[in-house]
Amino acid sequence: MQRLTGIDAAFLALETPSAHMQVLGVAIVDPSTAPAPPEPARPHSAGAYFDRVHELLEARLHLVQPLRRRLVEVPFGVHIPVWIEDPNFDLDYHLRRAALPAPGGARELTAFVADVAGRPLDRRHPLWEAYVVEGLEHGYQAFVTKVHHSLIDGAAGVEMIAALFDLEAGAPPQPTQAAEAWHPDAVPGELEMLAHAVVSIAQSPAKLVRAVTNLVPGAVRFARRARNEALDVALPLTAPRLSMNRTITPHRAVAFSSVSLDEVKAVKNALGVTVNDVVLTVTAGALRIYLSGRDELPDRPLVASIPTSVRAEGDDRFGNRVSSMFAGLPVEIDDPIERVHAVASSMTGAKLMHEEMGGTTLEDWAEVAAPALFSRAMRAYTRLRVGERLRPVINLVMSNVPGPPWPLYLAGAHLVALHPLGPIFDDCGLNVTVISYLDHVDFGFLASRELLPDVDDLAAAVPEAFAELVKATGVVTA
Repeated sequence: MQRLTGIDAAFLALETPSAHMQVLGVAIVDPSTAPAPPEPARPHSAGAYFDRVHELLEARLHLVQPLRRRLVEVPFGVHIPVWIEDPNFDLDYHLRRAALPAPGGARELTAFVADVAGRPLDRRHPLWEAYVVEGLEHGYQAFVTKVHHSLIDGAAGVEMIAALFDLEAGAPPQPTQAAEAWHPDAVPGELEMLAHAVVSIAQSPAKLVRAVTNLVPGAVRFARRARNEALDVALPLTAPRLSMNRTITPHRAVAFSSVSLDEVKAVKNALGVTVNDVVLTVTAGALRIYLSGRDELPDRPLVASIPTSVRAEGDDRFGNRVSSMFAGLPVEIDDPIERVHAVASSMTGAKLMHEEMGGTTLEDWAEVAAPALFSRAMRAYTRLRVGERLRPVINLVMSNVPGPPWPLYLAGAHLVALHPLGPIFDDCGLNVTVISYLDHVDFGFLASRELLPDVDDLAAAVPEAFAELVKATGVVTA
């Protein structure tokens, strides 16, 4: 058995019937690059590629250990659950085959992904599903993964990519390192789970003291520094009220977009900011266009929560080692250059706040929270619609993960594009997740269907907002 960390358990406790705390990845691949299967199978047939993916996963499960772990909860939810190696693990349950209706374009693909995103994972099994989706335009297929956030964060997601994807089309399914012998666990009984919980709960007072001693001095230091240095800081509960910040349903809407990585870097170099500053600015510009079209452009910045990895050398590659920063997205600013500098200033304040408060503050407090109380509080928050009576804590979640700059292959199929998608929750009906790959930056938008039914308009505004920024910067790219 392996007890979840507090932050892993928090992602489970945050889940409600309408807020599914899971992350998705949509890898669009070209199976024509995959080596032809032996006869009598038809070369490059749809079924042949599904079989190759199945063979790959079967050979590499030992490299992504969480995929065979099943959750066992403590009776009455009095303490953090544990993972066990699932004695009934069945790869055929998790890997599924699907096909899009004609013509297999972006609309059909995003509708399929939205349907997958709108259904919660079954906690009686390891918390993931994957689909090999056939029938895309140009003969492409998609590998769609859905993994509970309690298993991975952004950095762990990159580790999963490294384990499953190859640098060449002809790589064998079995990697050079031999598979370790896998031993399933017996499912522990309720008394055993309670006994383990008692031992762990006995350490809670010490954890609470550490959480308080880390938080309070850091908050004092930051408040003093913010005042003395006149820092530009985006704070929770200062976000403008938007139609996307209401109670969500289980239904999802999904959209994708991409821009040139070379042009992003050219703008970054010309303005002396970071790639992340440019990505945030483009997102702010797209939101400005989108919100103007909905006649609800606010007169102050949106507040975005930005998940931040605090994974250190030697930490477990999977699970969550994550904190959060808060940044302003200045949608009210018309000039794109001024918008970039406003974003950079807000990110400077966010980073200083994160340093002073400590990267493990969120983890420390999660360790002392009882899952049952946390879960009941979230459900009561939803049922009573508390957020609709108050100012939103944040407007959206925004995440940017650097990806590989070299070509990747999944079971021999060349990876064409990769769009990540993160979770949403009540009063925060939009998640924007971004990853770079090769020469492009891929955006994934996941939203509450009732709150943002036209999220594809937001995705379509990304190239327009980026072109506006490139033009204002005056950079010239090949």
